[in-house]
Order: sequence, then structure tokens, then C-alpha cells
Amino acid sequence: MRLTVCAFVITHILTIFATEILFMRIVKQAFSFLFPSARTSSYSTVLISNPVLRVLANHQFKTLATVFVFFLLTRCSTKEKCAFIPDTKDITISYSFEQLQDSLPAITSKQQLVDFFSRHTTLRDFVFARKSYPNDSVFINELYARFSNPHLDTLLMETKRVFGDLNELQSEFNQAFVNLKYYYPDFQPPKIQTIITGLETDLFVTDTLIVVGLDYYLGKGAKYRPNMYDYMLQRYEKSFIVPSVMLLYGIDPRLNETDLQDKTVLAEMITYGKAYYFAKHMLPCVADSVFIGYSAEEIAGARANQDVIWKKLVEDEVFYSTSAKIRQKYISERPKTFDVADQAPGRIGTWVGWQIVNSYAKRKPGLTLPDLMKLKNAKQIFDESRYRPVAP
Repeated sequence: MRLTVCAFVITHILTIFATEILFMRIVKQAFSFLFPSARTSSYSTVLISNPVLRVLANHQFKTLATVFVFFLLTRCSTKEKCAFIPDTKDITISYSFEQLQDSLPAITSKQQLVDFFSRHTTLRDFVFARKSYPNDSVFINELYARFSNPHLDTLLMETKRVFGDLNELQSEFNQAFVNLKYYYPDFQPPKIQTIITGLETDLFVTDTLIVVGLDYYLGKGAKYRPNMYDYMLQRYEKSFIVPSVMLLYGIDPRLNETDLQDKTVLAEMITYGKAYYFAKHMLPCVADSVFIGYSAEEIAGARANQDVIWKKLVEDEVFYSTSAKIRQKYISERPKTFDVADQAPGRIGTWVGWQIVNSYAKRKPGLTLPDLMKLKNAKQIFDESRYRPVAP
């Protein structure tokens, strides 16, 4: 197993400053804390190969070792930091949160279904795509067959198992909306409706209404899941709902202004980067991996290999390219970016765009989020970010 610098330093400091009997246990605990998946032989190899100066094992050196351990554990922690958390204690919001997930499975006649859609025309026309059916009769017959299917009861029970009373989901929407109003005081929260669609629709988002198809987000272990590739399914967990909505807000050109004449891959990278930056500030302590839809391992790998990714982007002349092929490689949906490395996640260009925007924002501490979102010049953001990762 390859040891990181933190592991090497911690284990060697503890070895030098500790007695074998007392501090071997501390070494083991420290190593296990940082690397829970590591085998015992990993830290044993480090310790056994390093001669211990027993004469140094006195009270002063034990104390010093403890201080070093605390310092290094703090500095080497891999837990993500939150983005800026605004002071929102004086901000109040009000919106409707309507739970409709029981409504459609409870329908027992076609007339009840007609009445339901008459009351909820947006659901009828957009969530269930009425116009994609030849006429009303076909639409109602097919939807009634779907929602009277006994399997829908299983879907409903699993939805209740995963989401419970939906308090957690509503609380996360509250946080995002309050933060949004902090940055954009004129923002008015939309109405939210939760529903079961029979795996037809995940999200529908407008200025005035958000519809969440809960059955899309039942996650691993659910009996019924959306029909899509596994690498895409990992984004359909309940923890992804509100971050996904905030990303849709962040990509909206009314907030995320762009130069429509700029057709470069860099412009698209920065547009996505601004959207991720926006969403992260609406939910400051949500992990980066959730926003971009990577696994924890994928995003850790991307961070550890930023220099490798950067080098490949430069070699392939990605930034100022307008090639559809290059865009497909680095921006579009795909399981891996094999051109960078076998295990490099897909859409790696959008992740790099996010890092560029992060770097730019750090260099402009007086720049507000709304002002950053108004910046149209992708090249300016790129140049002034000075984002140039190098090998550690």
C-alpha cells in the first residue's frame, strides 16, 4: 500500500518520540483514524523498519509527540471544509410544500385521475408530458394502468421507507432558499410538490414550482430504479435532490451570465464551474462529490491528480478548442475520461472549470457571488485565477 506524506510523518514522529509499549497503540490508532481501510501490515512495516531511540522516551518527548499527533491529525484531515456560511438568522421565507406521493396510487377510477390532473395541470402537461400522447383518452388510459398496477404499492412503500415524513428534505430546501435569499434579496421561493411518477420524471423546476419525483431517488437497494447506466445512477440518491435543484438554478443564464459568442470548451468549463460554485454556496457543507455526481473515491482521485489532469488538458489543447470531439471527451456525459487515465471520472473538464472558478474567487475576496455569476468573460476568469496545479 502506498503511504501518503501525512501517514509517513505521523508514524515516524510517533516512533521517534514514543516508547514501544505505550505509544505503539497511539501509532496504530492514529494510522487507523486516517486510513480506516489500510491493512495492519501497512503501519507495521513503517514502524518496524525505523529504529527507535529508546533513550528519548521520557515525559517531555511523550508530551511533544502528543502535540505533534494532534497537529498533524488536524492538518492532515481529509474532511471537506464548508464554503462560506452566511449569517441568515434574520432572513425568513415562506413557501408551500405539498406532498402528493400518496395521491396517484390512491386513485381507483379514471374519473378520479382526470379530476386530479384538472387540479394539477402543470403535472399533467409537463411532468407527465400530456402532449406526447395522441389524445386525452390514450393519456388517461395509460396513466391509469400505470398507477393501478400493484407494483406501485411497492414503490410507494419504498418511498416512505427512504424519505419518511420528508422533514429532512424540506429542511434542506429551507437552508438553500434562505441562503439564496441572502445573496439575492428579491428571490421568492417557489412552491414544492413531491410525487411518485412511476419513474417517469426526476425533477421539474421553474421560477414558481419545483416538482420532485421521489421514486427516482430511492437509491441503492431499491427494487425499482431508473433505467440508466450505473455511473449515472449514483446521482440518484435522496441527498442529491436539493443540490441538483440548486445546480439548475446556477446554470440558469439569468443568474449565470455567459458570452454567447464564445464557443470554446473553456467557456463551457467556466459556465459549469460557476454553476457548481453557486450551488455549493447555497448548501455550504454538502460534499463536492454530491454536486458533481462523483463517488468519494473519484473526487479524491481528481484532487490528488490535478497536475496530471491539467497536463493532459494542455497537451490536447482543450481550453480554446471549439471541436465537438474535444467537448465530448472532456465535458459530455460519460463514465470515464479515458484520455486522462483509466479511472478518471467523466465530465472532468467541468470539474476543472469548478477549480478554476474557486481559484479565481479566492484571489478576489471582495467579489460577491452575484457579481461573480455576472462575469461573462471566461478567458478573464481563467487568466486571473492563476490556476496551475503542479505535482506535490
